[in-house]
Amino acid sequence: MSELLDSLPDLFHGLGTIRVQRMFGGHGVYADDVFFAIVDDGVLYLKADEISAPHFEERGRGRFEYVKDGKVQKMAYYESPEEVLEDPDEALRWGRMAVEAALRTAAARR
Repeated sequence: MSELLDSLPDLFHGLGTIRVQRMFGGHGVYADDVFFAIVDDGVLYLKADEISAPHFEERGRGRFEYVKDGKVQKMAYYESPEEVLEDPDEALRWGRMAVEAALRTAAARR
């Protein structure tokens, strides 16, 4: 998994300064100060909202889940498409979509 974590700054370099921080028993990924991805058990999950989630669902990508108080909780982060880890242009495209979703979500909470 450290190989995946180590690759994220290069993979998403066009989004800003990429920072990886330990959290949730996994890692949170930030572009500048925007939390846009999670890495857990070697899987990259990207932030989604009502606008971008259909793109992930069309590809059959699963949501990030965890168990709290015996109940499964689903977060608005979807498993990244395979091409994100293989193609820099796709990484940038999907990364931008995740950052935009994170920004929209934050704006809606204000």
